[in-house]
Amino acid sequence: MNQMMKQAQALQRKLAKAQDELAAKEVSGSAGGGMVMAVVSGGGGAVKTITINPDVVDPDDVEMLQDMVVAAVNEALRAAKQLESEMMGGLAGGLGLPPGMF
Repeated sequence: MNQMMKQAQALQRKLAKAQDELAAKEVSGSAGGGMVMAVVSGGGGAVKTITINPDVVDPDDVEMLQDMVVAAVNEALRAAKQLESEMMGGLAGGLGLPPGMF
């Protein structure tokens, strides 16, 4: 029983470390051939920055710009989820959890 507790505590430390590393990472997504870029945090997927190339700003077509911003943010969030899955996947198996729990 004592050995199991030690293993669980070691796994908790690894999980906390991986979560800290994930939170420190940033991933990006783009749309419109790089005209709109979004950067999100690896842990939690908070939007950090949105960069819009001035050439894409057309006052007569704001809807296109809005669509590109949404596409770039969604791409960045998918990248963050992929990063999280890659970093946390191995730890989930150590906890006996099914893949995709993290």
